[in-house]
Amino acid sequence: MQNQLKHEVYNVLSGAVEVRFGATIQAIARYLNNGTAPGRRTEESKHFKEQEEQRLKDYITANGLWIDSIDFSQYISEGAEQKVYLEGFNRVFKLNDSIYYNCWQDYFYNLLLHNFFFTDTAYNLLGFTTDNDTLYAVVQQTYVYSTEKTDLEQVKSFMLQNGFENNRNNDYINHELGIILEDLHDENVLTQNKMLYFIDTVFYLTDNFWMA
Repeated sequence: MQNQLKHEVYNVLSGAVEVRFGATIQAIARYLNNGTAPGRRTEESKHFKEQEEQRLKDYITANGLWIDSIDFSQYISEGAEQKVYLEGFNRVFKLNDSIYYNCWQDYFYNLLLHNFFFTDTAYNLLGFTTDNDTLYAVVQQTYVYSTEKTDLEQVKSFMLQNGFENNRNNDYINHELGIILEDLHDENVLTQNKMLYFIDTVFYLTDNFWMA
């Protein structure tokens, strides 16, 4: 069962299988792929990311993905990695600078993993913008209205049922898949009418994911 799921995930990341809002993300991830599994990149990462970002900017320009006008007046909140803005009544858009990742490709894999596992809150990559010389991906997402406080024990139970064990605080790992999912606190997992909605996820792939 887990082997089949791992195969499905691999096909999504490679672009062989479609996922909701995945086409643009998959195309960029393929473009950035230099033949090295992202999880195996080492501490040359800062230099690598600088080079990768220039390649990404070239791709953005060539494919018309720059966003010039953003309504910053609808600001909601921000964390270490992103800024959140309300868009109408039912959507938000988020600016993310991939700070949690050694490279942009890993960030795009995170988006694809989220869209595979949590289709109801899938990220739609609209394009990119810059602010104070920082590059941001602009993603759109359904706005989830929280109706009650999230029970983190319920989150833990849900994750365990899906093969992810709680290894510390609000972080989880699926050893068979080789996938880590972090930061599932009650601001990143909301509850609406007793249903859990994962709105902000931080996925990582371990070396084990890339093993046959």
